Amino acid sequence: MPEDHERPDRTEGDRDRRADEPTERIQFLTGDLSGSGASSGGAAADGTSESAAGGRSDDDEAVDESRRSTKPGMTPPHVAGPEAAAAANTETGSTTTGGSAARNSTTGGSAESETGTGSTGAGSTGAAGTGTDNGVPPEEDTERTDVIPPIAEETTAVPLEGDTERTDTIPAVTESTRSVDSGAAATAYVPASPEHYSGNATAGFDHQQPQQVPYGQPQQAPYGQDQRFGTPPGYPQQPPFGMHVDESGSPGESGGSRFRRGLPDNKSLLRAGLAAGITIGVLALLYLGDLAFSSGQVPRGTTVAGVDVGGLDPAAAERELRSQLDDSLSEPIQLQVGKATSSIDPKAAGLSMDWDATLDKAGSQPLNPITRLTSFFITREVTPESNVDREKLRAQLKQVHNDLHREPVEGTIRFEGSEPVPVFPVTGRNVDMDRAMDVVVRDWVGNQPVSLPYTKEDVRTDEAGVRRALEGVARPAVSGPVTVNGDGVQATLAPADIAAALRFEPNDSGGLNWRLDVPAARDVVKPQLKSTLKEGESASFVFEDGEPTVEPSETGRGIDWKKTFEPLREKLTKSGSDTIEAVYKDVPAELTTEQAKKLGIKEKVSTFTTGGFSQDSGVNIKRVAQEVDGALVKPGETFSLNGHTGIRQEEQGYIASGIIKNGRPDEAVGGGISQFATTLYNASYLAGMKDVEHKAHSYYISRYPMGREATVFQRPDGTSVIDVKFKNVSDSGILIRTAWTPESVSVTFWGTKQYEVKSKTSDKTDVTEPEKVTVPADEECVPTNGKKGFTVSNTRIRKDLETGEVTKDRQKTVYDPQPIVKCAEKKGEE
Repeated sequence: MPEDHERPDRTEGDRDRRADEPTERIQFLTGDLSGSGASSGGAAADGTSESAAGGRSDDDEAVDESRRSTKPGMTPPHVAGPEAAAAANTETGSTTTGGSAARNSTTGGSAESETGTGSTGAGSTGAAGTGTDNGVPPEEDTERTDVIPPIAEETTAVPLEGDTERTDTIPAVTESTRSVDSGAAATAYVPASPEHYSGNATAGFDHQQPQQVPYGQPQQAPYGQDQRFGTPPGYPQQPPFGMHVDESGSPGESGGSRFRRGLPDNKSLLRAGLAAGITIGVLALLYLGDLAFSSGQVPRGTTVAGVDVGGLDPAAAERELRSQLDDSLSEPIQLQVGKATSSIDPKAAGLSMDWDATLDKAGSQPLNPITRLTSFFITREVTPESNVDREKLRAQLKQVHNDLHREPVEGTIRFEGSEPVPVFPVTGRNVDMDRAMDVVVRDWVGNQPVSLPYTKEDVRTDEAGVRRALEGVARPAVSGPVTVNGDGVQATLAPADIAAALRFEPNDSGGLNWRLDVPAARDVVKPQLKSTLKEGESASFVFEDGEPTVEPSETGRGIDWKKTFEPLREKLTKSGSDTIEAVYKDVPAELTTEQAKKLGIKEKVSTFTTGGFSQDSGVNIKRVAQEVDGALVKPGETFSLNGHTGIRQEEQGYIASGIIKNGRPDEAVGGGISQFATTLYNASYLAGMKDVEHKAHSYYISRYPMGREATVFQRPDGTSVIDVKFKNVSDSGILIRTAWTPESVSVTFWGTKQYEVKSKTSDKTDVTEPEKVTVPADEECVPTNGKKGFTVSNTRIRKDLETGEVTKDRQKTVYDPQPIVKCAEKKGEE
């Protein structure tokens, strides 16, 4: 469908009516150019004209008068009323070449068709087509307006001579023009190329209005203008609206004209260019002037720590900054982490202002005109630059770490005596030291308090969960005592005892789980029911005629404390006092008779004896031998001498005796026990036990085998430093028996012999001479003759008596030379 090119002075109503119509209706009013209508090989049809020769009727003159009186912007005759519309419908006549012309008109609401002949030939049988009104306007007319009469309702199209469609062939037109007769007016579909338009429309409503023709789209010709032949003679030719005429013509054309779409004329271009040049020149002068005026200054709109230094030269800017900031730079730096606060001394933290770097950071004058323009309206904050000693800053932050850091606190219930106290949860704060240092350096000038970065350490409980545990468990649990009925004896758990045994732990729902600590409650009740209890006695080994036998075990009587306290799970959640019953049970011995018999302790496996100790050392050796005698080492167990005896101090029966400390003789409580350690080590060595830990003396002691001796040492609190440990790798148990005399000590292993053991010791190697040491006269001194140091190797060959498997264990021992000690002579008193 052709587009509707609207006139500027057409009303919105006109446009709406035309837009609503499915096709554009164009009334072609044709005039008589030569007094007759001519047609070659076609037929002409008109409406209500007096003759086919184009004679003018009274109605025609009325139409001309209407045209002369209708100016642009005035109401067309067909809008004035039916009579004017009827008078305007009397103009007839059409001229076509090589085709046919058809015109329809209505008078008084009726429609008819008649055939007229031109002066050059008879009408043809082709289909009715559209044409261009080529009538010559009256000489007195300066404007002409074609009027489209109203379209009569209930009007039907009548085909000519039985044809349903007739087509005229138009020379030089590549697309045919189609017209369908209708009773009231002809509706024309005019596909057209842009070159078919050659000027202004001179007929119809668009008379005197330039027509905008988009390039490359089929357009509808203005009313009254033939698409093939252009503007009727006598009318000035003008380009369509929006196009301009180049009178010089196109290359290859003679006196022709061509249209330049959308381009202004030379005068308009000159005026526009002149205005643009002036504007650009003024702006350039302003820009250059502003750039020259501000050269060497801090960019406009620049602030440092809130101090405006824009527009100042660097020296003035530094003076301004110093005057505004100097005092605050020596004040303590306020730090904040969450709600916690603290402060550090900037000087102690190694912080100072770097004025030059700060002004350099502010930058030089920007060349971008947009940046310079926006600087009139916005400010640019420059972060101050600082000098910093990071080690000093780190040290300062560590000093205030406890003020800012906070460990997370889980919610719980604690007791003050028997009074429950809720402990509400607290989220932890963990300060990132490295990030905190960066933030302090960045923000300490003019941006305090400095908020340090930290991470939260969440907790599992919440306040509501703690309150539920307080009211639902803690308060009822301590509201009264609990009585425990034993076998004829009663025990009591007081509220304070219950409070001490209650344990609260966080759960995954924000609350607290609770339990009764059974061992804590047992320790309160057991002494009160002691008379109803009996300890079990383990089986033991006794020797009759030098042979070990099993002494039977005895079963004890105890209380099942877990079952006894189980009812409190429900009772403690209710207020008031409660009573529970003790649940008794048999308690088997630690070592039953049957278990003892299965250990296979029936024969002597190994024995070793040492002697030659002092009297004081003999006391300690006897005491430790008594503690070890009867020790039982089951298969797979490891025996520790320090672990078995525990603390060896005066309270345990030990006395001070000689030891070697830092290569020199000394004394300590428990001295001399190393001889028992050596005896124990050799007994385990010969029994085929696995050596777990042992250490030889620093100096060789001649009463012990070379490379097969050991020492022990522990701190006064019983902490083991040097120990003797071995593991029972045999299938039977090992019973350790000891024997002491004032001259010797023996250790014997009893069990089932499984290994045959042999020992091989190398000769001394790497012998070293002793050093000479002189002890000052004011120090205690024990002179010694010293001994040479050397290295020795020992190999144990162990054969399994059941499988015959042989294994060898080799170890090297290095003995230090014992220094020759000389005591300095004391000077006599004067």
